[in-house]
Amino acid sequence: MQVLSSLASAKKCHKDFKIVSRHGRVFVIYKSNPRLKAVQGRKKKR
Repeated sequence: MQVLSSLASAKKCHKDFKIVSRHGRVFVIYKSNPRLKAVQGRKKKR
């Protein structure tokens, strides 16, 4: 899974994608090619 600051580049790859918001993060999920998954933001420090 790619961690990106902006998901605009992840959405340009293919047209078969779904944008999902889970636990305050935004994910891009590809059903046809799961290795292109992406999430916006970075891991929080504790």
